[in-house]
Amino acid sequence: KNLPPGPPPLPIIGNLHQLGHLPHQSLWKLSRRYGPVMFIRLGGVPTIVTSSPEAAREVLKTHDLDCCSRPRLVGTGRLTYDSLDMAFVEYGDYWREVRKLCVLELFSAKRVHSFRYIREEEEGSMIELIAKSAESGTPINMSEKFMALTANFTCRVAFGKAFHGMEFENGRFMHMIHEAVAMLGSFSASDYFPQFGWIVDRFTGLHSRLEKSFRNLDVFYQKVIEEHRNANKRNEEQVDIVDLLLKMEKDQTELAGVRLKEENIKAILMLVRNPRAMRKAQEEIRSCVGNKKWVVEDDLSKLKYLKLVLKEVMRLHPPGALLLPRETMDHFKLFGYDVDPKSRVLVNVWGIGRDPGLWERPEEFVPERFEESPIDYKGNHFELLPFGAGRRGCPGMSMAMATIELALANVLHSFDWELPEGMTEGDVSMEEGAGLAVFKKVPLTLLPLKASREMDA
Repeated sequence: KNLPPGPPPLPIIGNLHQLGHLPHQSLWKLSRRYGPVMFIRLGGVPTIVTSSPEAAREVLKTHDLDCCSRPRLVGTGRLTYDSLDMAFVEYGDYWREVRKLCVLELFSAKRVHSFRYIREEEEGSMIELIAKSAESGTPINMSEKFMALTANFTCRVAFGKAFHGMEFENGRFMHMIHEAVAMLGSFSASDYFPQFGWIVDRFTGLHSRLEKSFRNLDVFYQKVIEEHRNANKRNEEQVDIVDLLLKMEKDQTELAGVRLKEENIKAILMLVRNPRAMRKAQEEIRSCVGNKKWVVEDDLSKLKYLKLVLKEVMRLHPPGALLLPRETMDHFKLFGYDVDPKSRVLVNVWGIGRDPGLWERPEEFVPERFEESPIDYKGNHFELLPFGAGRRGCPGMSMAMATIELALANVLHSFDWELPEGMTEGDVSMEEGAGLAVFKKVPLTLLPLKASREMDA
């Protein structure tokens, strides 16, 4: 067999020892030595790592059907009811039907627009909280504020109420969500050593921690479903995603020949995005929006520079540094190399976004680089893939970007920003943390100041 080049593996563990705390960075360094298509062994699992737009195009477009399945992983499998979630389920009839449901019903343009009032209300609430800090001259944790905004919006869209209104185990809702996300991105020995890894997982406590997380989620989802079954909603604006799913259950909507039931509904509820955006575009926003108190969605089409800023943020800090792992279903050739069935395929979008062969001064934040460029983040240009591409691309992209864009525009429109006293730009940590999604290890704390112009109510 003609396998791609790669670092020599050790017995039993393969190349696991070379992943480090931040695998996307370690794999990028290795790919600089071994090339954009690299072969490694993660325990007993053969793995192909792609780190260039050309290689990503081959995997996500040319050979999309050959490698569009998902590996069965312990954490994602348990927390999504045996991998019923669309993001983690293996390729097949069930996946096709659930994706159709998401594209046509849950994340359609009409549905995204119908949740506009929720976006505007939640972002208005966030701006009012920031305004109180501006009046008192108190620095605020912006990472926390954006996290709360995302949680509130997601919960209102999915469950019909903001997360701070969730009465679940004495306010432990957010802890439950954090723990579930941590478990989804956790290292399980069983994923790499199927025959004996379960022993390691029990010894390390991962198994019991995962079971506890699942039980908490299951109780919560059951409570949400029962509340919605008993609710009497006459107003169309009150309808959320759980209501839509329950209506399909009642109407006997079929998924791959199996009637939609509660387990499927709970799995589909696992919708988590981690939006991150923070950069100056105030001059454009304020000149377009004028003295209005809020930026509304109708204003966004005029904010060209803001869109450049978001592209640059996605290039440097994609929500997931490595796209969710794919699993090959058939043998195929990738640039002349053999790729066998049941191999895992990783696309390092973080590395592609920092390739000096693609980007001038790749480590610098320069939104203007996209000014005369057709490149977008919708999966058509393989230099920029924050939401993936092909059959397994993220169907919630429009919902996520609508929330991010409006939030960033309002934050920049309403306030000027300074670092807390004694800090300089060089003190702002961009160190990353590891997990299912990449996040800032050190939260961003800023001092909001009332914008230097009058605003009408």
